[in-house]
Amino acid sequence: MATTDRHPPQSVPTSSLATLALAHALSAAARGFAVIPLSRTKLPALPSPHRDDPPTAPRCHGECGLPGHGVYDATADPRRVRALFAAAPRATGYGIACGLPPHHLIGVDLDTKTGTNSSASLRELALRHLFTIPDTVVVATPSGGRHLWLAGPPHVVVPNSAGRLAPGIDIRGAGGYLVGPGSRTEHGVYATVPGTANLAPAPCPPALLQLLTPPPRTHHPDSTRSGQHGAGLVQFVLGAHEGQRNTRLFWAACRAYESGLGSTLTDALVDAATRTGLTEREARSTIASAGRLTSGP
Repeated sequence: MATTDRHPPQSVPTSSLATLALAHALSAAARGFAVIPLSRTKLPALPSPHRDDPPTAPRCHGECGLPGHGVYDATADPRRVRALFAAAPRATGYGIACGLPPHHLIGVDLDTKTGTNSSASLRELALRHLFTIPDTVVVATPSGGRHLWLAGPPHVVVPNSAGRLAPGIDIRGAGGYLVGPGSRTEHGVYATVPGTANLAPAPCPPALLQLLTPPPRTHHPDSTRSGQHGAGLVQFVLGAHEGQRNTRLFWAACRAYESGLGSTLTDALVDAATRTGLTEREARSTIASAGRLTSGP
């Protein structure tokens, strides 16, 4: 991943910006990161194909096969990356999906807009919980913040959060994305910090990982909502592309157990997973891992 100038000329044609964004995205994809095109606002550049659907329509995470599902479009396949950018000619950047194999990326966003010293807050957390931040990829943001890239274990789902660890520290986990280095936004350019561009995301320290995975919440859903929630989780698994199957199944199983649907939904999740290409043994092993994780200590 190449570093870039922080403040490029504003007169660069949109077509050239899109070409540069695609080049950076393909470079990231070659390293195994799943990417999506982003606009100048850092939002996904492709409009949702369901924007005119009624509010009661079931949520689609890409099961329809059309692009425009945000982070659920993310891919490391260069052909699909090119197709996404071809459909988004005004893209000026790219997002990197978190939580997906092979890196299972976790993003630690040290923000500066809150007026707090988020870097100092992270150091205090490290001292208090006896961990150190290893050498890893660091991306400088236009506002002066930093994104630290860490690798998570395959069977741990890290949720997104904002300010939960400390003011100014946001976490990008499963279902989230980081703005990739080389992206141009309306506020400036994201660039890797010198000396970190060629590093792989370092493993997340276990003590920090424990802080990032809070205990499961207790839910008491009614039967109607339980059925809708369960059907949505099954559809989420069915929408998995190659390379996402195990991660999607594990995420869905965790949500099922947290909702009290783990045993009820197991067979349906196994059936959905085998239809995407996993073996029944793989599927049941992944669901069992989700059950152990969500059962607490």
